[in-house]
Amino acid sequence: MAKQVELLIVGGGPIGLACGLAAQRAGMEYVIVEKGCLVNSLYRYPLNMTFFSTSERLEIGGVPFVSTNAKPTRPEALEYYRRVATSSHINIRLFEKVEKVRGNGDGYTVVTSKDMYEARFIIIATGFYDIPNLLHIPGEDLPKVTHYYKDPHFYATQRVIVVGANNSSVDAALETYRKGAAVTMVIREGEIGRRVKYWVKPDIENRIAEGSIKAYFHSHLTAIRETEAEIQTPEGTITIPNDFVIAATGYQPDFHFLEKTGITLSDDDVRAPAYNPDTMETNLPGVYLAGVVCGGMNTHVWFIENSREHADKILADIVTKRNT
Repeated sequence: MAKQVELLIVGGGPIGLACGLAAQRAGMEYVIVEKGCLVNSLYRYPLNMTFFSTSERLEIGGVPFVSTNAKPTRPEALEYYRRVATSSHINIRLFEKVEKVRGNGDGYTVVTSKDMYEARFIIIATGFYDIPNLLHIPGEDLPKVTHYYKDPHFYATQRVIVVGANNSSVDAALETYRKGAAVTMVIREGEIGRRVKYWVKPDIENRIAEGSIKAYFHSHLTAIRETEAEIQTPEGTITIPNDFVIAATGYQPDFHFLEKTGITLSDDDVRAPAYNPDTMETNLPGVYLAGVVCGGMNTHVWFIENSREHADKILADIVTKRNT
């Protein structure tokens, strides 16, 4: 038998937690369903990652985030959101994947990998960190290729190709280089990304200028093999020895889940989901979007610091609807 709940929140990241806190303040019965661990996307960040934002801009629910650094680190963020979830007694079910959402007249039936729920309202706060943008080249499925860089020590003394020129790529290149890897960057554009953290950008540019890190600009990988890789450069195709490839090519929302649920997506390359920016309600009555999922392929538009306000917008609209 399906569990009855007024509000079901899909996604247990910072914005999903913010929605849960807002639901608590509104006195609403809710449950958060998360397919991985608590703040799963942050858990999958590189071990040594430093946030661009200051700690107060990552706060949710009015709970102070105290950091010993000017910019908080991944371990500090995990500690903060874990303490928020436990101290606030957030009603969250982890390692439970939402598989289907269908309308039932009075609301929605939500089928998960472990249970079934009947909910009047749904908030989708699933982020975009689970599905990498693929290279679509031969050899991308080799074990030596990863779209999720974690720890630089693993690459010590190895020949590493890093694809991309934004924050994730630059962090991976610098960290693996400093652990003894021979690093080659393959970059489609003609320069390091302009959104790279301002205190890191001069470092990577200087390492490239001095030759410590090799960079091929206006270039792209065309094939990956067990011990080498092919790069298309402005001067032609070259083959270099290679042990590992870190394809920091970015990520995208789960468009299949959104479409399967019935949310309208734009028919251009952005594939932006339809929603009312004043209430965050989608084309489906009572179904809302929160957080970075709102941007479609424009994954640089929404962040924790500017989308945590979605929680209050959504709950204000839900409270209005439930009282009418």
